[in-house]
Amino acid sequence: MTGDVACAEGALAAGCLFFGGYPITPATEVAERMSHRLPEIGGTYIQMEDEIAAMASIVGASCAGAKSMTSTSGPGFSLMMENLGLAVITETPCVVVNVQRAGPSTGLPTQGAQGDMMQARWGSHGDYEIIAMAPASAQEIFYQTIDAFNLAEKYRTPVLIMTDEVIGHMSERVVIPDAREIKTIERVKAKGRKDRYRPYAAGDLGVPPMANAGDGYKVHVTGLTHDEMGYPAMTVEAQAAMMERLMGKIQNNRDDIIRYEEFMIEDADYIIVTYGVSARTGRAAVEEARAQGIKVGMLRLITVWPFAEEKIRDLASKVKGMVTVEINLGQVHLEVERCVAGRVPVKLVGHPGGTLISPDTVIHTIKQEFGV
Repeated sequence: MTGDVACAEGALAAGCLFFGGYPITPATEVAERMSHRLPEIGGTYIQMEDEIAAMASIVGASCAGAKSMTSTSGPGFSLMMENLGLAVITETPCVVVNVQRAGPSTGLPTQGAQGDMMQARWGSHGDYEIIAMAPASAQEIFYQTIDAFNLAEKYRTPVLIMTDEVIGHMSERVVIPDAREIKTIERVKAKGRKDRYRPYAAGDLGVPPMANAGDGYKVHVTGLTHDEMGYPAMTVEAQAAMMERLMGKIQNNRDDIIRYEEFMIEDADYIIVTYGVSARTGRAAVEEARAQGIKVGMLRLITVWPFAEEKIRDLASKVKGMVTVEINLGQVHLEVERCVAGRVPVKLVGHPGGTLISPDTVIHTIKQEFGV
């Protein structure tokens, strides 16, 4: 199946019961699959009037107790940013899939890129933390979608799946396991006396238990700075307290959230840092470089945000140079440079989208820039 279809099937396996979306290339197939499959399992599919409404709908569905998801691409992702911030501040679990294409604006709708990675981190306004994942195959997007729902429910936060046109439209073999083998996490629900419930008081991991609309708990939901009861609190102190917990529930649990793959890094002199579809280029480049006698390894970022800062700093102390491979003009590369902090040279292999990066280009850069 294609990556888009595998993404939809992963959502269903995770327990998704609501999809609100708007068709946009190259993400439309996610919505199409959900429109067929959700009614079969008692779920709800709604095609909204635009991506602003689509994001609002999944926030509302989640507040009512349903695991919810939407999918989009560049221009639609831009429209979702305000309501993404609303999901962050109201701590509403949901999953947003961005099947990236080359931009800006309409760009190249039918061709892939990875140019929305900084938008994923900082697209909405204000300070906040976000979880964003980057699958490298149709099989992986199936499992990552399940993982995304689990992280969303565990930490009461929106989670982004930053895939791309190539993964979305590529047909590959996908193994779907028996339902009993799939582990899902359910949100921690409010319990106890309803008159003592504080909707935004920190529980385990800094995450408040969540009451579903209609359960009988009084919950005030607002995008304003609020106190533990959810009521607007227009003070510097309230803002500081709210933000400390919102940021802390992600920052303090980085070891549980961050995922990455190491490939032949044990004796590597040079490290490729990459993610998503570009990791396929990276792996091929490592294998070819090794065949030529050049000790190259790869760090594949599975979770791009939060960023694997500690791992990259550690690697920078052990190698002669690093190369970032991504289909943009250096968005994640800037983060790699920041973490390396001048310990070793860091070079970018990237372009603004429309095609994959050649493994030969990566090897040529290593040879030329590091004098191998």
